Amino acid sequence: MVDSLNLTEKHQEPSETKPPEEGVVRERAWGTVTLLEEGDRYRINRIELDPGHHISTQMHYHRSEHWIVVSGTAKVICDGEEKTLIQKQSTYVPMCTPHRVENPGVIPLVMIEVQNGEYLGEDDIIRFEDAPGV
Repeated sequence: MVDSLNLTEKHQEPSETKPPEEGVVRERAWGTVTLLEEGDRYRINRIELDPGHHISTQMHYHRSEHWIVVSGTAKVICDGEEKTLIQKQSTYVPMCTPHRVENPGVIPLVMIEVQNGEYLGEDDIIRFEDAPGV
């Protein structure tokens, strides 16, 4: 009787969300990146930037990024414009936009980074040479 009413159970496809590999923490000269979650077109990282350090100026052709400050202070330079973010504030970094983040504070800067795009590979990072003393 159920089949005649066209109420057959629908098969659900498995979720496209991949659980992060256990303990994926990448050490960098400036701090750490911890993979929290990854899917087909997104990746969520926890970034910890040591006081007085910065990531290199870079851009991506195939992904945008959204940064949310959890604790500390972030000096963000995006497409030549500088702004300071504190806890609970965020910024959006569009594709093809040179960007950089610095920690001008005395405590670690902790941010959540949401990457979104059709390609999230490490080879989509174009690094620019930073000016001496920056």
